[in-house]
Amino acid sequence: MSSLTPIDNKRRQVKRCVISLLSLALTLSTAAEAGPREQAKRIHDRIAGVPPSEAVLNDMASDITSGDPIAAAYTAMENKNFYDVTLKNMVAPWTNEAQSLFVPLNDYTATVVGMIRDEEVLGIDFREVLYGNHLYVGKSSLGAPAYSLANNAHYEFLEIQGASLKDDLVHTTQALPADATAGVMTTRAAAKAFFSGGTNRAMFRFTLMNHLCNDLEQVKDITRSPDRIRQDVSRSPGGDSRIFLNNCVGCHSGMDPMAQAFAYYEYEYDMDADPDGENGVLLYNAEGMTDPDTGTRVQGKYHINSTTFEYGYVTPDDHWDNYWRAGQNSLLGWDGSLSGSGQGAKSMGMELAHSEAFAQCQVKNVFRTVCLRSPINSADRNQISTMVSSFKASGYKMKRVFAESAAYCMGE
Repeated sequence: MSSLTPIDNKRRQVKRCVISLLSLALTLSTAAEAGPREQAKRIHDRIAGVPPSEAVLNDMASDITSGDPIAAAYTAMENKNFYDVTLKNMVAPWTNEAQSLFVPLNDYTATVVGMIRDEEVLGIDFREVLYGNHLYVGKSSLGAPAYSLANNAHYEFLEIQGASLKDDLVHTTQALPADATAGVMTTRAAAKAFFSGGTNRAMFRFTLMNHLCNDLEQVKDITRSPDRIRQDVSRSPGGDSRIFLNNCVGCHSGMDPMAQAFAYYEYEYDMDADPDGENGVLLYNAEGMTDPDTGTRVQGKYHINSTTFEYGYVTPDDHWDNYWRAGQNSLLGWDGSLSGSGQGAKSMGMELAHSEAFAQCQVKNVFRTVCLRSPINSADRNQISTMVSSFKASGYKMKRVFAESAAYCMGE
């Protein structure tokens, strides 16, 4: 039993509190007075996740001393861990519905990492992540199994062998007709996560979340026309049409006309023998092909549950329209040089990627990755705005966003 009196315990608690406050004050003082070497180390830690070598630290500190922390940040990005760890960890949650970081390397992640690595040498505009014909695979000299739309063996081999995403990836094009490619949306990993089962609406929703930083609830607008909502959506859920008119229509009226762009895609797998779809394959109904369930190129999933509301929209092709160009979601900043409608996933991906919301989302994603927090005050929000402008001016180069985020947070 303790012999301390209540007063002694109180004094001990006060003492601990004072020590904690002094420690916090010392930490804040140290951060506020951080010199070039401390700032250089912080930039390197945030970008690469590992301490710099003495030579690199000196080089970065010299840049900071001369007033160029951006150059210091670019030096930090030469470390392979920027690609193997920082970028990989930022992208991995985008590749699955659970938004888990702990997933195997796949073609979605590798392609985003490769695009950022090669943005200067190949002149890649990061907006192409949603519509370009890009794919990154391992060097043939590594001896990996061939890339396939039917399995992830190629990337699992690279991961097991410890291949470097900085040094061992090479650029190629996707294994689909060129006009059917739509950046990461038409990678096998994305198909496995978002085209498997369901109605292909998941691909639209998670692309919206990951690349425009908005979920459906945030863009719900009940003022848009419901004329393109498919037959599988009840107009009277639970026998109450008000639920449809005040809730369901808010998401489906905008989503369904856009998700129609994916009408020719499917992820096929044996649900009994392979319930997780690990051995499934990405399929695309090219011109001249006919789906047995629809009699057109449209995948059968677009006509499922057709008796739920038989007067609903019957998808005839992959034509899409953006109903959100009018109404409250015009604030997402759609590109006035685009028409707001088209055929297929490639042009729909361009519609999303050329929005103001896309640019802001990429900057916020990087800011959180580098600064280890979301923007929290007016200074942070002003910095985000500045970086969005810089991102655009750079030709949508992501490394610039990483550099500016690291420079902004180097004193924290």
